[in-house]
Amino acid sequence: MNQQKKTSPFRYAVGMFGTSIPINMFKTYAAALYVIGHGVTTAQFSMVLFLYTFVDAIDNPVYGFLSDRTRTRWGRRRPWLVIGAPLLALCFIAFFNIPAFLSGSGIFSYMLLMYILTGTLDSLINANYGALFPELFTSDSQRAKSNAMRQAFQLLAMVISIALTPLVTDALGYGLTSIIYGILAVAVILYCTFGCHEITRTEDLQKPRLFSTLRDLLTNPKFWIFGLTNAFYSAAMSLVMSAVPFYVKYTLGLGSMANTILLGMVLLFAMAGVSVWALFVKKHSVMPVWRIALIALTVSFLPLYFVSGLFPALAAACLLGFGYSGAITTMDLIGARIMDEDTRKNGLRREGTYASAMGFMNRLSGFFTSFAFLIVGRIYGFESGEIPGPRPHDAARFLMVVFPFCVMILSVLCSRFLKFPEDGGPSAAESPAVPGKEME
Repeated sequence: MNQQKKTSPFRYAVGMFGTSIPINMFKTYAAALYVIGHGVTTAQFSMVLFLYTFVDAIDNPVYGFLSDRTRTRWGRRRPWLVIGAPLLALCFIAFFNIPAFLSGSGIFSYMLLMYILTGTLDSLINANYGALFPELFTSDSQRAKSNAMRQAFQLLAMVISIALTPLVTDALGYGLTSIIYGILAVAVILYCTFGCHEITRTEDLQKPRLFSTLRDLLTNPKFWIFGLTNAFYSAAMSLVMSAVPFYVKYTLGLGSMANTILLGMVLLFAMAGVSVWALFVKKHSVMPVWRIALIALTVSFLPLYFVSGLFPALAAACLLGFGYSGAITTMDLIGARIMDEDTRKNGLRREGTYASAMGFMNRLSGFFTSFAFLIVGRIYGFESGEIPGPRPHDAARFLMVVFPFCVMILSVLCSRFLKFPEDGGPSAAESPAVPGKEME
């Protein structure tokens, strides 16, 4: 057996920058571009999110299962990343470059198609990128270090693709901005992919079977508890990122520059907080730190409801950023423990299936965010940027604060039911049940 060549935490972590650049702009500014800018109604936008949730329910398990069964000289995950990255960039660019000849229902149909294609390719990329994490890094300390770096790169990507994007799009437009971000994403993902050293087990590792894999996954209570906790948390933060342009325009009464400043403050404090929360994980077990982080994030929404100016909003954004950093620092560590436990119990490496299934549960946030936009249309009469209704300031406050706070309470409650042995046991990669050799 050859000694496994170690992967640099930096080389793996920087991949999060590449995967985050396009999807953050996609999820954050889809509503701003199509609802505020092109007359798509909130009801239509809600329908797109709702329909994609069902597509995601199918594509995530398929991608994960195919990845787990892949056997090539380059590994199981890397071929999918090499193929998927340029396809994701092309669909992402197409989404933000609406053909000039489209109008009315044609714009809605185009949005629906390109939203589904971009979203499903993002699922493909993240299923394989996420599946590498528990295999490349085999202890809680290694994972905490690499994940802290990974989340720092994600937050850096969010600063660019969320906070700075209003400034960039004001100068270049959404179309050219998406081209620049798409090219950057492909370059970074490929750089990460070619530097990751998978362990191949083609000769001595049994391929997972479909029905037994689905049975074990669907009957694993820890998967469901974690998945729901993650779904509620993701719904809150996804909605917040999408709601900032509405909140700034209608509640604070400020221009697009305030979007950049407010989002930038959230993300900068999140970047600073990652190292603090990683230190907490190192000194204490991950489970209580994870639960405390979710509580801190929940409470941080409250000040945003009462502020009525840029500087008070910035102070509230600092609290939100710190709470957010705690959640992103610990969430993936919990998911990796669930994958380890499955491998020890069943003697199969099914990180791809679990990563994609967790990705689907994460994307259930689309169902909750679509519901939030639907409520806004029904209660506040907010249909679009052209027809904002009589109380757009209250509609924006609902999207930014009220709904996220409610779903975060559900996330905190779910987290209380997830329990592991205090020591967590040996990681799957260290377990003798899964021998392997280095992949060249």
